Amino acid sequence: MCGIVGFFDKSVSSQSGMNTLKQMSDTIIHRGPDGEGYFQKNNVFFGHRRLSIIDLEHGQQPFFNDEKDLCLIYNGETYNFKELKYELQSKGHVFHTNSDTEVVLKLYEEYKEEAFLKINGMFALAIYDIKRDKIILARDRHGVKPLYYFYNGTELIFASEIKAILKNDKYNKEIDYEALNEYFSFQNVFSDRTLFKDIKKLDHGKYITFNISSNKLQTFRYWDYNFDSTGWNLNRKDTTELLSETFQQAVKRQMVSDVPIGSYLSGGIDSGAITAVLANNIDRLSTFTCGFDMSQVSGIELDFDERARAEIISGKFFTNHYETVLNSKDLEWCINKVMYHLDEPILGMSYPNYYVSELAGKFVKVVFSGTGGDELFGGYPWRYYHTTHLGKGKENYTRSYYNYWQRLVDDKEKGALFNSSIAKKINIDYPYESFKNILSGFNGSLDTEEDYINKSLYLESKTFMQGLFCIDDKLNMSHSVESRVPFLDNDLVNLAMKIPAKYKINNIKNIINFDENNTYKERYIESSDGKAILRESFENILPLEITQYKKQGFSSPEQSWFKNDRKEFMYDILNDKDSMLFEVINKKYVETKLDEHLSGKVNNRLFIWSLISLDSWLKSYWR
Repeated sequence: MCGIVGFFDKSVSSQSGMNTLKQMSDTIIHRGPDGEGYFQKNNVFFGHRRLSIIDLEHGQQPFFNDEKDLCLIYNGETYNFKELKYELQSKGHVFHTNSDTEVVLKLYEEYKEEAFLKINGMFALAIYDIKRDKIILARDRHGVKPLYYFYNGTELIFASEIKAILKNDKYNKEIDYEALNEYFSFQNVFSDRTLFKDIKKLDHGKYITFNISSNKLQTFRYWDYNFDSTGWNLNRKDTTELLSETFQQAVKRQMVSDVPIGSYLSGGIDSGAITAVLANNIDRLSTFTCGFDMSQVSGIELDFDERARAEIISGKFFTNHYETVLNSKDLEWCINKVMYHLDEPILGMSYPNYYVSELAGKFVKVVFSGTGGDELFGGYPWRYYHTTHLGKGKENYTRSYYNYWQRLVDDKEKGALFNSSIAKKINIDYPYESFKNILSGFNGSLDTEEDYINKSLYLESKTFMQGLFCIDDKLNMSHSVESRVPFLDNDLVNLAMKIPAKYKINNIKNIINFDENNTYKERYIESSDGKAILRESFENILPLEITQYKKQGFSSPEQSWFKNDRKEFMYDILNDKDSMLFEVINKKYVETKLDEHLSGKVNNRLFIWSLISLDSWLKSYWR
């Protein structure tokens, strides 16, 4: 696991370009403290930081083919590299190392851009193809590893993290207010924008070709999610057996490593099942859990501490178990580090991920994560399906689902949220257009209940899950830890997309509920209704108290903490009239939301977290 940086700049000298390249590389040393490498030719500059996982003695990058007309920098793991190596050897390719890096380069040498579809793994890479006079940037089909780029019509700059691009003086830093508009709709940016104007994230399953002589940049999609259960003919029992077998193969496939492996253990079925498979194949597996001081917590948040359930799983599989327990002040101590490493605010309370990855980094270099199970198998029925308005038209579905996904601020309140000067710069309708654009990629029909649910799963995999990958990657890499996500194994994803929704979600027929005016009437949906087929598949390896327990997301109890001993910290930030935050956000609107939260009228913890995150981001990158 590594970090990559690079650029093309025809106006820069070799010495100046190398100085810039090393500055860019130095900003992501946490991604690769085991080694560094650089390449320069024809005003193309490539840099690489290495975290040694496979073939520790070889595989240093940049990596070249035998003819020296291809140069690769690569961040990721190709889990099927041994099978691909055998295939390439049968075609006459000769190998000099045992690294997956060499396999990836020879795979490109043989198949060009079609090579990316053959990789079962996670990656972000850059190839300088000297004969074709092109730079190729590519990202894995599921979007596990990040890659950002800036293109101004002549120069191209790219990196694993945005902070590296900021070190290149060809980029002039500005805030993208439309991206900020999206963020305050979704607590995420669904488009390819970032909060840094003109810096884009390369979407999952895409690659870019940059023609050096013409300065032409083109983007191509080579893979996309396709939830479609048409033609599925296995009964529930056979589906369960196939899923169990495919899942276990996925975990075992990702165990390839020349360094120690560990696993996060939240107490849920996803990380529990991963732990079970790993523990049966590794002597004394190390597991890591994050818990919370619950002394000032009340209500539903009392269930947020998952240590007891994690200990049940650890005890069953005899893991070497480590725990970290966070209190309300831990947010204050790490928020600036978290926002620096994330590059921009995204999703909810992610700082516990920072602390548990710090814990894991003390013992292992590779850690397994359960990310993706919920998004692929319908783990959030209360989130997806209440907008499945059959018979009421596609536009009604899109608008109602969009209204649900406005997690922070409704569009009609954006004028009050932003300062007047900022409000004039944004298009209020932009988040909805971005939302519709994502959904437009779904190529199925909308004739049945199954279709609507599959379309919801499609959006979830392309948006919320992408945000989780960003957090997973960057906060683990901040401690030089590689995170692996076996739920995103190619074979397992392909199977998940074909399994009917009726096997994933119990009580589907009861989710759609209208009153006498044909208006949706809310119904409480049990958390255990989701991921039904996964729960059944894991019953043979996990205790029933785990497989039958209701879904609980990994979250910290900020609703209670913001009302109690973190109230002063919250006020120090959100009542500071000199804060850069209020150059963007309307202070009166913030005061109203704080009053609502403290009075107990509305739980505004996500909005408050987002404001604290934005304040920290401004301090980190704009001070």
